[in-house]
Amino acid sequence: MHQHHNGLKTVALFGVLWAVLLGLGAVIGVGMRSSAPIWIMALIGVGTTAYGYWNSDKIAIRAMQAYPVTEAEAPELYRIVRELSVRAGQPMPAIYLSPAMTPNAFATGRNPKNAAVCCTAGMLQLLDGREIRGVLGHELMHVYNRDILTASVAAAVAGVITSAGQFMLFFGGGRRNSNPLAMIAMALLAPFAASLIQMAISRTREYDADEDGSTLTGDPLGLASALRKIEQGVQLAPLPQEQKLVNASHLMIANPFRGGAMAKMFSTHPPMKERIGRLERMAGRPLG
Repeated sequence: MHQHHNGLKTVALFGVLWAVLLGLGAVIGVGMRSSAPIWIMALIGVGTTAYGYWNSDKIAIRAMQAYPVTEAEAPELYRIVRELSVRAGQPMPAIYLSPAMTPNAFATGRNPKNAAVCCTAGMLQLLDGREIRGVLGHELMHVYNRDILTASVAAAVAGVITSAGQFMLFFGGGRRNSNPLAMIAMALLAPFAASLIQMAISRTREYDADEDGSTLTGDPLGLASALRKIEQGVQLAPLPQEQKLVNASHLMIANPFRGGAMAKMFSTHPPMKERIGRLERMAGRPLG
């Protein structure tokens, strides 16, 4: 399905991310004259990854104050999700609604059998049925492509690198004769590099979900129209930048926060103009 080699790009980015983690462990290990920090960093990375992976659905749903809805309460959502799930040959996910007026949606869960799709009240008010279908196709493909696992691993490894950088900054790698300038540079640059790589992985998976979701629905322009409306709606009613919402924002179909050029540059989401342009090219004609 992926015409932009995004799968290979993700693997390559993960390789660099793990290399940064192990390299940081090696630097600390040299300072402490022990290889133990390398293995400790790896074990912490695996442990935090497992925790985030198994609890990803609960964390995001709780952050958005979402609640499950029945088919009687949301018949149109159930109809669309059931149709797309059947078309993909996958089980029906749980459906949640968030009372947030910021237009957005996300899917979470460790696999298709333990998945949940959540839409905000603001999105359901803003979009028409065709556009909602495009958004749900995108979100379901995040589940089918195992993107929740990908995001959990990236976030966990980046978090460990940041913690290791802080350790170096405060303890200097364990030796008095360590080069302080090199230690400070490594402590600051490694977390920054990890954040950039995590951002690149997230953007890559968003392009994949746009492409695969549009293949599932057969309607790239429906998703393109939805993305345009969501971007405008977020500017009018953004989410507050609370830490729990920031932690869950990478799962959403669009950046839920209002921000300037610098914030958009370091966003986990690709530029909306580029996403819409790709979808229009996929459809063979511009939107509108």
